[in-house]
Amino acid sequence: MNQLYPATARNLLSTMLCLLIAGCAVGPNFKKPAAPDVSDYTLSPLPAAVTSTNVSGGEAQRFAKGGDISADWWTLFHSAPLNKLIESSLIHNHDLKAAQAALSVARENVLAQRGVYYPSAAASFSATRQRQSGQIAPALNSNEFLYNLFTPQVSVSYVPDVFGLNRRTVESLEAQEQEVRFQMLATYTTLTANVVVTAIQVASLQTQIEATRELVDINSNMVHILQYQFDKGYANRLDLAAQESQLAQVSATLPPLLKQSAQQQDLLAALAGRFPNQAAAEKFELASLQLPQ
Repeated sequence: MNQLYPATARNLLSTMLCLLIAGCAVGPNFKKPAAPDVSDYTLSPLPAAVTSTNVSGGEAQRFAKGGDISADWWTLFHSAPLNKLIESSLIHNHDLKAAQAALSVARENVLAQRGVYYPSAAASFSATRQRQSGQIAPALNSNEFLYNLFTPQVSVSYVPDVFGLNRRTVESLEAQEQEVRFQMLATYTTLTANVVVTAIQVASLQTQIEATRELVDINSNMVHILQYQFDKGYANRLDLAAQESQLAQVSATLPPLLKQSAQQQDLLAALAGRFPNQAAAEKFELASLQLPQ
């Protein structure tokens, strides 16, 4: 009976130690939350197709619910100037570069933390040359007073992941890497969308400016004609004043358009990673844009 008690005590101690180790595991297992129970983005259903127009590229557009598009979605517009503008922006945009650098940092942090799973080894080597005084006995059995000393050192260490701390740390860093990755993708999507929208606005404003200048020229010619008729006595002063008023009204719409165009040009330069005084080499026009089929 006396020999039975120590064996029972050892078994009991081992069981308690295993339970203690299991209970000290770091963190609970992650469970992915369920997706929201929604199927649409709008309150009312979207129409199957939009109205078509009798112009080039004005075919009816359709909504492909649940469809996926490529990363270079802007190529669906079949515009070479727009493609060059997007490519230049993706290369020189500073926000996108910062997001890509942050993703590289997060990825390297994961790789560095994974290295804790493996043993770490360190090696060093030192060499010294010494000369001993001849007045005392030599330190070497060979009776050499001048000798070289080489000291190589190798150390190997390993930390077992008993409680799962390193495993949880790796999981946390991987989750942070995924978060930074999605932030980079959001930056990519936002940049390309803003460049396309800004380029279309710049082209639209340029078209409006050209049309307004043509209207100014037309109204100026009409004022000159009425002035000539007034001088010859074929028109009255009221008609001339009305035409001059119309010319002033049309001319007043030109400065706001020029201001908006300058603002959009500066925005486009900032998105492309350039300074405002650096004009874009790509000239985008609305005529080069084709809506996707």
